[in-house]
Amino acid sequence: MSALDVTDVAAAQGATPSSRAAAEAEAVMPQSVPPVPPATQAAHARLDGLMARGAAFLGSRFAIMGGAMSWISERNLVAALSNAGAFGVIACGAMEPDRLAEEIAATQALTSRPFGVNLITMHPRLDALVDVCLAARVGHIVFAGGIPPTTAIRKAKDGGAKVVCFAPALALAKKLVRSGADALVIEGSEAGGHIGPVSLNVLAQEILPTMAAEVPVFVAGGIGRGEALLSYLEMGAAGAQIGTRFVCATESIAHARFKQAFIRGAARDALPTVQLDARFPVIPVRALQNEGTKRFLEHQAEVIRRHRAGELDKDAAQLDIEHYWAGALRRAVIEGDVENGSLMAGQSVGMVTKEAPVAAILAELMDQAAAVLAARAA
Repeated sequence: MSALDVTDVAAAQGATPSSRAAAEAEAVMPQSVPPVPPATQAAHARLDGLMARGAAFLGSRFAIMGGAMSWISERNLVAALSNAGAFGVIACGAMEPDRLAEEIAATQALTSRPFGVNLITMHPRLDALVDVCLAARVGHIVFAGGIPPTTAIRKAKDGGAKVVCFAPALALAKKLVRSGADALVIEGSEAGGHIGPVSLNVLAQEILPTMAAEVPVFVAGGIGRGEALLSYLEMGAAGAQIGTRFVCATESIAHARFKQAFIRGAARDALPTVQLDARFPVIPVRALQNEGTKRFLEHQAEVIRRHRAGELDKDAAQLDIEHYWAGALRRAVIEGDVENGSLMAGQSVGMVTKEAPVAAILAELMDQAAAVLAARAA
């Protein structure tokens, strides 16, 4: 009912001008929000306390880093995460410096909140990429995909950025902190994309008791609900890095068919790639199974057969296997080829049940964690 409709009805009933004005105001006012129970408020305050160190390090409302997912973690999703109170991270991947500078500028046009950039340490122009981040005053640089050179860490820190590094083992965690890492991410094998051999459950028990007192440690891999987030916070984690849950965010540019594959997928569907011959190592990549993954096994077998037949030397055979997935992620994410492309996904994909705004996903995670705290208090 419009304000005009309300006025007409009030006049017909002999209402006074003041009562008509009240009726008009009530008609256009939003419905009142029920008050938040004190127990729920206290639970959220307790949760804020557990995330305080990580949130302060990131400069965000919540101690949640967005996972850097190639082709997905670009300006739109990154800005949406930061605007909603989390901490978005641009996935640089194979971008050249000029392209990264463009993406950073585009993200800054969409948010005034802090965000970071994830750089792959194997990139041949790593130093130039660090320079791009520093020139754009990016506050946090995340080094991934290997042990970052100490020179790159030092350049980032000297330029005023905070450095975050991935630590797949306690010994490496200690080494990275000695090299200058300001924070660590420990990512378990439950994660999507390139993975290590150890689960987050084990890494957390190994690393958090020793390293959490030294630097903020963010957990990653398989986190899809707030209860899991809470358990790691209470173990000493400063926060979490979450990727898979945000693939189907409304703000994500992933193709509709890619999102539908995630919504239909179950945890058991997200499996690591298989290596057929130890002489031809394959870096494990966790993804939803499709025709492409089946053909990858066939491709490996054929390349190995050709090597044994003397048609390919070992280096050429290894390169052939590694190049199989070239461009496959883009084909799936951007073009929607979910049969032949790469559907990189963590095992938390089973908890992705619908498309929703980033803010709604974050609110759900926080409410789930707070509900546990409230139940304990009760």
